[in-house]
Amino acid sequence: MSLYDNFAPPLAHGLTALSKILDKAEAHCTTKKIDPAALLTARLYPDMFPFTRQIQIACDQARRAIARLKGEEPAPVADTETSFADLRARIASTVAQLKALTPADLAGAETRTVSFKAGPRELTFTGDAYIRQWILPNFYFHMTTAYALLRHNGVDLGKADFLGA
Repeated sequence: MSLYDNFAPPLAHGLTALSKILDKAEAHCTTKKIDPAALLTARLYPDMFPFTRQIQIACDQARRAIARLKGEEPAPVADTETSFADLRARIASTVAQLKALTPADLAGAETRTVSFKAGPRELTFTGDAYIRQWILPNFYFHMTTAYALLRHNGVDLGKADFLGA
């Protein structure tokens, strides 16, 4: 399988599932008469990012990977989302970027050197290792954390929702 096959379709699928999970979270708030901010700001532990940031980071993993694998610097995106609708729009924009990507866009990306700062560390990978060792684990970590936050707060979700079945 190509680098494209291992990255773009799975992330587009995961983000689409995440968007549907947001629909369920919003419906939960409506049905239970819960202020959406209670879920949007929920954390598993005080030193962890809130729900909204988990979604933003999941999207950022896809966006940054597209740019870096094409040999470009990722454009900054403001983290201004404050509602389920805002988060769905961010996801939709990211999915559109993934779907616009073609295998030809990533020609030679498997061996391209990808370097970037992550906190105080400077990281360097080949394109293939970048996807396998950084992008996919980070994407699924933040997707799983978002799912867990909603499930912990009573949103009726199951494994099929996470898998996008």
